[in-house]
Amino acid sequence: MDSDTYKTISSPSPEVMFKERKSKFYGYAFPILDEEEVKPILEELSRQHPTANHLCYAWQLGIEDLKYRANDDGEPNNSAGMPIYGQIQSFGVTNVLIVVARIFGGTKLGVGGLISAYRTAAQMALENTKIIKKTLQQQFQISFDYPEMDKVMRAIKQNQLEIVSQEMGMDCIIIISVRRKDADRTEELFSSMHPLKVKRLNV
Repeated sequence: MDSDTYKTISSPSPEVMFKERKSKFYGYAFPILDEEEVKPILEELSRQHPTANHLCYAWQLGIEDLKYRANDDGEPNNSAGMPIYGQIQSFGVTNVLIVVARIFGGTKLGVGGLISAYRTAAQMALENTKIIKKTLQQQFQISFDYPEMDKVMRAIKQNQLEIVSQEMGMDCIIIISVRRKDADRTEELFSSMHPLKVKRLNV
């Protein structure tokens, strides 16, 4: 995969269910962009499964600077959260939360059985959602006077650059978006057109 692309999921997965010795494991995958989104999702799932003994989960956020968390929610150490997180790694996705709700069926599964069941439910959730490839973008603000308009628009068209917004007041400001790997080349292109001003934006 290119260094400026990453994989994530496009929408929440439908509910999947894996059964092991009468215990039911309900798996869900959600796209998230922020850690703050995790708690409301967990609260909603605990309302959906009032008889669930455990609501175990793992999430991963970020593209270049990854952070993750895995939670066993009372199951034996590393028997639930980490097997779920292992599936996030296995599918190579980020900005994702996977939750598995377990309803105990009366028979203990042992640590090995739990690891296998949580891993399978997480895998099923990811298999039932659409995984998409996204591209890292860099935005630039280009400021110029009206006489430069033709030159700027021609460069944008020739290089097939995406215009995010344009503001035509006393002077002109256009914000464009380019693939991260094309950022330096794009910056050089517009910097060479005097008297334009080019500024990288942090989005």
